[in-house]
Amino acid sequence: MTTITAANTAKARALLAELTLDEKIDMIHAAGLFRTEGVPRLGIPPFRMDDGPMGPREELHNDNWAPLYNTRDRVTYLPSGSAVASTWNRELAHKAGQVLGAEARGRGKDVILGPSINIKRSPLCGRNFEYMSEDPYLTGEQGVAFVKGVQESDVAACAKHYAANSQETDRLEVDETISERALREIYLPAFEDVVKRGGVLSLMGAYNLVNGEQCCESKRLLDDILRDEWGFRGFVVSDWSAVKRTVPSARVGLDVEMSVTPNFDDYYFANPLRKAVKDGEVDEADIDAKVLRVLAVMDALHMLPAHGENGTVNTARKPGSYATLAHAQAALDVARESTVLLKNDADAQGQTLLPLDERSMRRLLVVGANADRIHSSGGGSAVIKALHEVTPILGLNGRLGGNVAIEYALGYDAKQVVQDDSWQEDSLENSVGSAADDAERAARLREEAVSLAREYAASGDPVIFVGGLDHEYDLEGRDRENLQLPYGQDELIEALLEANPNTILVFVAGSPVAMPWADRARAIVWNWYNGCESGTALAETLLGRVNPSGHLPETFPIALEDSPAHSIGTFGPGLHVRYDEDIFVGYRHYETEQAPVLFPFGHGLGYTTFDYSACDVRLVDGAVHVAFTVTNTGKRAGKAVPQVYFGLEGTGERRPVKELRGFTKVELQPGESRQVELVLDAARALRYWSNESETYALAPAAHVYVGESVADIRLTGFLAACEAADSDRTADGMAITA
Repeated sequence: MTTITAANTAKARALLAELTLDEKIDMIHAAGLFRTEGVPRLGIPPFRMDDGPMGPREELHNDNWAPLYNTRDRVTYLPSGSAVASTWNRELAHKAGQVLGAEARGRGKDVILGPSINIKRSPLCGRNFEYMSEDPYLTGEQGVAFVKGVQESDVAACAKHYAANSQETDRLEVDETISERALREIYLPAFEDVVKRGGVLSLMGAYNLVNGEQCCESKRLLDDILRDEWGFRGFVVSDWSAVKRTVPSARVGLDVEMSVTPNFDDYYFANPLRKAVKDGEVDEADIDAKVLRVLAVMDALHMLPAHGENGTVNTARKPGSYATLAHAQAALDVARESTVLLKNDADAQGQTLLPLDERSMRRLLVVGANADRIHSSGGGSAVIKALHEVTPILGLNGRLGGNVAIEYALGYDAKQVVQDDSWQEDSLENSVGSAADDAERAARLREEAVSLAREYAASGDPVIFVGGLDHEYDLEGRDRENLQLPYGQDELIEALLEANPNTILVFVAGSPVAMPWADRARAIVWNWYNGCESGTALAETLLGRVNPSGHLPETFPIALEDSPAHSIGTFGPGLHVRYDEDIFVGYRHYETEQAPVLFPFGHGLGYTTFDYSACDVRLVDGAVHVAFTVTNTGKRAGKAVPQVYFGLEGTGERRPVKELRGFTKVELQPGESRQVELVLDAARALRYWSNESETYALAPAAHVYVGESVADIRLTGFLAACEAADSDRTADGMAITA
């Protein structure tokens, strides 16, 4: 794991002593849209940063947002954060990080702006597709693995957006009222994990305010919690244009200011900071602390002269690579395990629609604009110039070859989203979507598709609908207005199911959608924005060449008003939102209130089934051991995703009935049984924020649940723990016995 060592800090301190004030200030603000200034006389290079979490974005001019190259900056398009989380596989999260780090280094970058680890509070947030989960434990586990993978290539990961960047509406000014308990249990733990266990070298300060404080001015967030409590030794960069005032941001642990305009000398950390130092409003020691952290990270990345000699080239730094076949294969590996089979009901004869029997198939009807759309070209900071992207219809054609005639009907009208180069300069304002609607054309497209579906139903040939969202709806700078599918898709789906009840429904999207027709559909597949090999993985899943093993990292509610962010708290415009749902985010709310959902957190089906037995829960040497046996009871090899939830007892406070505390992924052959043992740190598994004591405490007992989702519990147990042996032990070192 890449870390900042004492030697890195010593070299940074020695270089700092040789810098002038002007040189130091030039190192902590942008000298280009994605770089700082270096100090050539001391061999200190610029810090080169780049978006984003799904691949390095196209190369831009230093002082404008126009593209610089034609083909030389094409990269591997990686699955989105939601897709990575949906694998419930730490090894694949690590592999995705490795690819991102290698590609960033290959493109000459020092910092890659990802992963995005904010919590999915509302299903409407425009950047939910970048984020991993509504659950902090799953986000933290996948985030730690991802960060470690990135930093293997001598590139700093930059976990973002610190903290609680939960909506895009009024994102630069919205003030969020959040309880201390919700911050400590929901919105901060993933950041704590990537700092303490992932060794992340940089964080990005968010645009929003938390409890009246701008995140990039918050001593509490940036110093008291991040550095003093968690021991973070890396640097913090502002989100682009997140700094609002010179002095308040200079006095706290924000280290580098970036923005979206080319007037670099006018940035708050540029000439205004020079003036603030001259006027005595900012101490030069504050600037020294920032530069020291920047230099220490540079040295950890092998960016500084090997022996401190001017002009020395550091040959120890890894070169990186991008747009390689190996990276495309890694993206495919992730995509294969992230696709979620939501529903696959059997008929009266016990037959399911999926997987399709490609040996007996002679023709196939594919309906829907998303079957023939790419998604790498939109989404805001996640946009990239992809070397390639396999669409669903290309994936099906490529797998089925010449033996199956594939007919395509558009079904609904949705343009190919291609993000305009100027979007970033306009990104500080709420964006507005296009709502153009040609009712006559929509009716014609719908009728053409339904007529074909009726014909295919009569002949018994399969029909696949591929719809969902696109980056007109899942994107930076704009939240969705509702959960409804756009472009008249609900009406089309209803008509398709009427014409052919066996229509297979596939969705490419980054956020949940309402499914008023779900009860009538027999097969539903969820595919996310799944990277360059998305269509390949989807085709393999539909054809049964891959047994789906993705599980939902978030709850799919029935209706928007069911979401606690909307029914209890507030969301959206008005410059102030209240997180009144507190820690009852996502499944924590639905399970506690026994509220029905469309698909629960952790849900995912496959082409086989698993049985769970022999649960044993015990505490040994400060670790909770949860052991059980998993058996593949089906006829296909498959991957089970056992999930362990705790229901904390004896806290004296109202708490969720279930909270994720552990998971793993187990591959089993037909009929194979395996004992699985998850070993959980008791101090972490039983930890909660006590409103009474205003600090972390440990629950004295917990119900333990093992299942395939938060709602599909197969085994239960109970853990009883004694109080601390002495009162001065903390939640990080408490003595517990079974």
